[in-house]
Amino acid sequence: MSEALKVLIIEDDPDVALGCEQALQLEDIPAECVASAEQARRRLGRDFRGVVVSDIRLPKMDGMAFLREILAVDPELPVVLITGHGDVSMAVQAMKDGAQDFIQKPFAPEYLVEVVRRALEKRRLVLEVRDLRRQLAQRDQLESRMIGGSPGMQKVRALVAGLADSAADVLIHGETGTGKELVARCLHDASPRRHGNFVAINCGGLPETLLDSELFGHEAGAYTGAARKRIGKIEHASGGTLFLDEIESMPVPMQIKLLRVLQERTLERLGSNTLIPIDCRVVAATKTDLLELAGRGGFRSDLYYRLAVATLELPALRERREDIPLLFEHFLLQAAARHQRLVPETPPGRSQQLVGYAWPGNVRELRNVADRCVLGIESGSPPFGQAIAGPTPLAETVEAFERALIADALRRHGSLARAAEALAVAKTTLHDKIRKYGLNEPG
Repeated sequence: MSEALKVLIIEDDPDVALGCEQALQLEDIPAECVASAEQARRRLGRDFRGVVVSDIRLPKMDGMAFLREILAVDPELPVVLITGHGDVSMAVQAMKDGAQDFIQKPFAPEYLVEVVRRALEKRRLVLEVRDLRRQLAQRDQLESRMIGGSPGMQKVRALVAGLADSAADVLIHGETGTGKELVARCLHDASPRRHGNFVAINCGGLPETLLDSELFGHEAGAYTGAARKRIGKIEHASGGTLFLDEIESMPVPMQIKLLRVLQERTLERLGSNTLIPIDCRVVAATKTDLLELAGRGGFRSDLYYRLAVATLELPALRERREDIPLLFEHFLLQAAARHQRLVPETPPGRSQQLVGYAWPGNVRELRNVADRCVLGIESGSPPFGQAIAGPTPLAETVEAFERALIADALRRHGSLARAAEALAVAKTTLHDKIRKYGLNEPG
């Protein structure tokens, strides 16, 4: 853990407090002193990065009562009690109730340091385990929401996991239907801002006359028809995440105003001169090359660089064909639950049809196909009908097609021998192709 743990000392005797603080600081142990439980309460929480050293005798609330309060919030927070001569029996009871240790006055500075070091090491292990559990939960959540084992999707999940805890604004680039809003929601849900609002706005879905008020809000009487104050989307997203979809379609005057908000982290509602502080993460999405658009005067380059602190490139579905069978099964299950129908059986050759199709509508189109299959109306429509959306050059698709079929067979059958039998190839041939395409051979 990179963040140093610290000691919170609760002691109303200034001489004792200063002695404890200096003894710890001489050993390079960060320490902070407060004089009461009330002051300490404001600094503590479930994941407090440190330990507590508290006198039993405190004003208003004694150390025993505060111990019970602390452990109710975090039972694994080490609390070391400082006791006077008459408080030893009380301290022994406190240890039975969950205190880490107690120190009897007067005590040597070296003994305080020794006890605190043990408590800090215990706390460090607890926090490391919690952090690992959070990372595992986050990884599992991302894998269940951003489905696919292709290298492209593994890279996207890794980037989302790496960026989630940061405050960096993110620009997501991908074709229509690749799942840009889903990725934005995953960034939000895996971030410390997950308890705040996720506010999505389609910049191309509103007329320019309404976009200003929608983004920045307005005061009552700001313009004809503004009968009451309106909180804009940016202000509503404070403490959370603002998702700006189709950012390329935002009019240039709005781009200028948005740039100022991102730079200053303040805004003014229409009809007001009051600056309102804004604390939101901005995730923008586009299907367009914004730098190329900026070169033609259609987008401000300074706004691009402000938004693109970090960038995520989403692969088109045709670029991750090995994910198609798994995604299709997932969408079939969702569609069956939504329409209250049974999941249809997969006829022979369906995987080949799905993998070989160009998918101009990407994941969104695949989801629609799954819906049609569940409803029994897929016949005659792409990719099962004759109306295929444009030819795909063989040289660009044959390897991706083969890789996808092999990955699907391995996933379905769980062994090299059964997959080879299903694909009607020799095991040695299949083994060579697995190595060629960088796939994982079943155990």
